[in-house]
Amino acid sequence: MVAVPVERFEKTGEGFVLLTTVDAIFNWARLSALWPMTFGLACCAIEMMVTVSARTDLDRFGAGVFRASPRQADLMIVAGTVTIKMATRVKRLYEQMPEPKYVISMGSCATCGGPYWDHGYHVLKGVNQVIPVDVYVPGCPPRPEALYEGLLILREKIRHERLLSNFKRYRAVPTMEDLNRWAQQKLVTNLKQAWETKKSWTSAPTSSSLTSE
Repeated sequence: MVAVPVERFEKTGEGFVLLTTVDAIFNWARLSALWPMTFGLACCAIEMMVTVSARTDLDRFGAGVFRASPRQADLMIVAGTVTIKMATRVKRLYEQMPEPKYVISMGSCATCGGPYWDHGYHVLKGVNQVIPVDVYVPGCPPRPEALYEGLLILREKIRHERLLSNFKRYRAVPTMEDLNRWAQQKLVTNLKQAWETKKSWTSAPTSSSLTSE
C-alpha cells in the first residue's frame, strides 16, 4: 500500500494526519510520472509508438509524455538495433539525462544483437555494454503489451528503492574515450571474423566439383 499525501478537513476544522516515509512518497511520485525520451532506432520503435495510441494508451500509467530533450526525460527505451557507430550517441544521450534515470532494453537486437549476433560485425551485442539496463523486454519485435509489462516491472523496482542510498546510483559505466577505443577494437575483431568466415565459405567444395568427382 502506497501512501498518497492528502489534506482533508472536516466541518470542525480538524484535519487528518497521514504517517508515511520520504521514500514511499518520493517513489510514488516518480513511478507515477515516468517521462520517456523520444528515441527510436529500428523496427521496435514502431511498436513503441503504438503504445501511445488510443487503443493502448500508455498515458494511463503516467508515462505517455515523451520528451524531445534528454534533459527533461528520466526513462530511455532503447528500441531497435544499436550499431557500434550509434553506441557513442546512445551513451551521450544517457549521460545528458538527469538522475535518477532508468533504461528499458526493448527487443532482441537491443538486448543481445538479435539476428545480427553471428555475422553482424557492425552491431553491438547488447546495449548493456555501454549503458546500464534496468529492464529487458524480449521479442522481435515485442508487442506493446510486452512493453507495458516491462514498464510495470520498472514501476515496482522504483517503488522499493531507497532515496538516500539510490538517489545517485554509481554504476560501472565506461567513459567516452573507453567506448571509442573499445568500438575500434571490436570493429577490427569482427571484420577479421567476417573475413575468416568468408574464406571458409569460398574454400568449401561446390556442388559442381562434387559432381565431377
